[in-house]
Amino acid sequence: MKFGVFMAPFHRVGENPTLALERDLELLQWLDTLGFDEAYIGEHHSAGWETIASPELFMATAAERTRHIRLGTGVTSLPYHHPFMVANRMVQLDHLTRGRVILGCGPGALASDALMLGIKPERQRAMMEESLDAIVRLMSDPEPFSCKTDWFEMNEAVLQLRPYQDPIVPVAVASVESPAGVTLAGKHGASVLSLSVPRDTIRKTSLAELWTIAEETAAEHGKTMRREDWGVVMGMHLADSKKQAIKDIKEGAANVVTEYFGRTLGNPVPDVPRDQIVDYMVDHNQWIVGTPDDCIAGINRLQEITGGFGKFMMRVEDWAPRDKIHRSYELLARYVMPHFQGSLDGIKISNEWASERREALQQNRYAGIKAATDRFDANRN
Repeated sequence: MKFGVFMAPFHRVGENPTLALERDLELLQWLDTLGFDEAYIGEHHSAGWETIASPELFMATAAERTRHIRLGTGVTSLPYHHPFMVANRMVQLDHLTRGRVILGCGPGALASDALMLGIKPERQRAMMEESLDAIVRLMSDPEPFSCKTDWFEMNEAVLQLRPYQDPIVPVAVASVESPAGVTLAGKHGASVLSLSVPRDTIRKTSLAELWTIAEETAAEHGKTMRREDWGVVMGMHLADSKKQAIKDIKEGAANVVTEYFGRTLGNPVPDVPRDQIVDYMVDHNQWIVGTPDDCIAGINRLQEITGGFGKFMMRVEDWAPRDKIHRSYELLARYVMPHFQGSLDGIKISNEWASERREALQQNRYAGIKAATDRFDANRN
């Protein structure tokens, strides 16, 4: 299993935005040190909390401060951009990072962004598909081609730079509960980023059903979906005890849910007191909060719900002091990652092997010491 983060990010209104961006970059450096595989960076243009407008600029900066972690747009809101420019920017980043980038794409999450750009919400998902079709064609085929829709046009378009990665920059499509994301992912054989467990706001569905839609669509287009490329995104915070973990984020989590998702965006919020929001979200499989053992159990539970996925992605939250957030990711890297990646198998076998033979090994050790001592005494005499 691979591990990564989905960084919108979320910063409460009222704090220094420059320092918030710097803190986001610092966190990516820490995740790179800890061995995280991927980090997706969001694109938002309004509402005050999610303040990265250009994930590509942020990724270029982060790439200079990290060595291994792969960086994805999380996501590029395709209806907001001409597809030729999206393809050009991503391929350039692909070269600058020596193949560490992923094109994460979606229709655009905030209704306020679409309003400012004059985009009709009912057109966003169709525009996303038209754009990604063109982007994949540009990256995969060096022959110039032309196309025209009601919102963009390309005439004999060709990318000067071919992708650094072979055959193209990897593509991931965001999915929440609409079938649009998984359908588009299936069409192109792209990976899926499930941004939450569906809450049945518009239609009753499940992660398992959405994956089935992706597989069926892929089969219709001669593509194959790989569960190991499926990323499930969830809020998470770990500490040395579950009580401490809940205490760490209780107030910050209530702020995010009530002030941003509720009062700012108008989304439904749990009908519980503020101090019970964390418990509610955990009980409804939206967050994992507790110890590394709780996290292992939560991931296993998600595996059962989904039928199996290959990437566990944590939604980056600014809901606790910096040291506690960093400690949470460290606990996951030290105790959760090895459980799912098999990196402790050899160590455990070696430990058990030595333990089972400890008496014989000690006898051999004493025999060696005694033989050396006897030789010394004999030579001395």
